[in-house]
Amino acid sequence: MERRAFLERSGAAGLALSLPGGLAASRPSAASARQSAGYEPLGRVPIDNAAEAVVGDDGETAYVAATTGFVTVDVSDPAEPTVLAEERGVEIDGRPLTNLLDLAVDGDRLVVAGPAQSVSSVNSSDQYLGVRCYDVSDPANPVPTGAYETGYHIHNCYLEDELLFVPANTGDRNPLVILDVGGDDITQLGSWSLLDHEPGWGDIYWLARYLHDIYVHDDIAYLPYWNAGTYLVDVSDPIDPSYVSHVRTTTLADQRRIDDPLEAVYGLPGNDHYAMVDDAGDLLAVGREAWATGGADPDRPGGIDLYDVSNPARPTRQGSIDPPRTTDESREGGLWTTSHNFELRDGHLYSSWYRAGVKIHDVSDPTAPERIAWWRDPARTGFWTARVVDPGETFLASSTEAIPNASIDGALYTFPIEAGEQADPPSIQAPEDWRDNDTEATGTGTDTDADRDSGGNGTADANDSTPGFTGIASLIGGGIALEWLRRRENVQD
Repeated sequence: MERRAFLERSGAAGLALSLPGGLAASRPSAASARQSAGYEPLGRVPIDNAAEAVVGDDGETAYVAATTGFVTVDVSDPAEPTVLAEERGVEIDGRPLTNLLDLAVDGDRLVVAGPAQSVSSVNSSDQYLGVRCYDVSDPANPVPTGAYETGYHIHNCYLEDELLFVPANTGDRNPLVILDVGGDDITQLGSWSLLDHEPGWGDIYWLARYLHDIYVHDDIAYLPYWNAGTYLVDVSDPIDPSYVSHVRTTTLADQRRIDDPLEAVYGLPGNDHYAMVDDAGDLLAVGREAWATGGADPDRPGGIDLYDVSNPARPTRQGSIDPPRTTDESREGGLWTTSHNFELRDGHLYSSWYRAGVKIHDVSDPTAPERIAWWRDPARTGFWTARVVDPGETFLASSTEAIPNASIDGALYTFPIEAGEQADPPSIQAPEDWRDNDTEATGTGTDTDADRDSGGNGTADANDSTPGFTGIASLIGGGIALEWLRRRENVQD
């Protein structure tokens, strides 16, 4: 299909700078990007309870986690995304598999995993805890192919060929667990915990060393362990994974001095929430989900830090992208502008910032990231992720309802990969005053906090920003189920 024809039909190509060869082909300055008026989404389709979204290998199908199941969407025409199937009310052995906030696809295999919170957080003893596999060779007709009961909640997962990587946050070791999903019976292969390398972290409150997400590239797993940092682990032998290196923004000694677990989990520094590398595996991005807690500096939403990992054993800090700022940066305020999920592709970072929208940055020089495009509608959207659909042409982003004290629409949006910014960005009524930080890109030469090495392992421990839990931070004291979040309650048991 001719994607450019869709862009022209939607009117976007005439309103922004068209870069058919991808952004790297002709990189506009930040000033010219701001002068390019009218950057807008190409299309939108409502999806109740939308959370994570991923793109199939065909580049024409999106899969969206939707709390009680998932939705498949045809995005081959980005101006008119269309729901193909809704697989809701997932049950295994008569028990519901709910709180599905994440899913993964590789080839014709799709996996949904959950619940994202512990059983106690959804107040249900009959829930199924584990994974369900589907054959999505026909995206309009997903067919269940197998299931595996873990006995623990699964917040996120990563699928590569026949291996499924899941975090087992049971409160003690919080390990990475590797499952073989290729045969008729799903089996566990191996596991790895940060306590295997640094047992002292076992003294820290379990949510402050939570394994939040997983990304795997060229036999290295990238594991954001919240305040403990992001660990690089060799998984070439899935039965016996081994430590490679890590990066972090705080220290074990500093964490031991924090008395308030809420401050430790919600606030900076720390909060390694999401991590991935670029196509070559040379550039690592670590996002930090965080909120203002009334504590010491830094006390703000978290941004995204960039590291050179061309030598995985010796990561080197490069630069950062700071979050937009607003007047109420507390979690309870619901005006979240912290970083969430993102994708690195072809020298560009596609990122979501909840109610601060979605952005594209040129990170070909990671010491000086440059914003290319930005779109936000804080009164209506709270973006969960950003994923490339067609390189150089389109990306998508899912808007979630799961933000306390906010009225957000669940939906999937498609966007042009073009330079530009809204001519007249919408804003929330005062006092919800958005302040841009772009000025936001800071390299190692201008960063106010110096990098420092921890443990003599040659790993940079940059003392800067952090990303966090969606839903998971709600587990403190017993937690908040996603269904309660949707009712806008801020309850903790």
